[in-house]
Amino acid sequence: MSTVLVLAAHPDDELLGVGGTLARHVRSGDTVHAVVLAEGASSRYRSGLAEDLAKSAQRAAEVLRLSSLELWDLPDQRLDTLPLIDVVQRMEAVVDGLRPDLVYTHFPCDVNADHGVVARAAWTACRPYVLPRLHRFAVFETPSSTEWAWPTGSPFTPSLYIDVSDTLDTKLEAMACYETELRPPPHPRSLGALRERAAYWGSRVGRQAVEPFQILREVC
Repeated sequence: MSTVLVLAAHPDDELLGVGGTLARHVRSGDTVHAVVLAEGASSRYRSGLAEDLAKSAQRAAEVLRLSSLELWDLPDQRLDTLPLIDVVQRMEAVVDGLRPDLVYTHFPCDVNADHGVVARAAWTACRPYVLPRLHRFAVFETPSSTEWAWPTGSPFTPSLYIDVSDTLDTKLEAMACYETELRPPPHPRSLGALRERAAYWGSRVGRQAVEPFQILREVC
């Protein structure tokens, strides 16, 4: 049994790129923990949205049967205004407590700046002499952020494809808890587009549905 940790920037980010994989870990008997750093609402100025997102996150965690969910409530779209060391140290406390075997986080070159902050902090918090037993550190794509990144940066280059044919429906059920974050087709964050995206990546490797990852460090 492995301990799995996903470090995400905003409510729903813990699902968009990795939800089917987390559900697969749970089915395999692994303990799965999620930390969501930002409240995901203050940049949009709708009263009560942060509370709605927190409730949605809790419902989604119940659907996925996560072992724990932490919502830090840091300022949305302003993570780059915080001292990085403060974010790293808070993340280190989580890592030290859980001692995860696998860590998933954002692709660092997304168009969304918060994703880059979370990825950089996670990479620092999981450095080898802090987590010498970490088996895998992998980054996921976030639909509507990764593919819209500034084109001169490093592209998302998957090296790991996880078959989520049996857990895609669970991911979509969890994503449906985020009613405020879903968009109508053909938006990448529509349920139909998420299903089609999994089918596209699956077609790359001969599977029905896949979530892709780029491995930044793996120790066997």
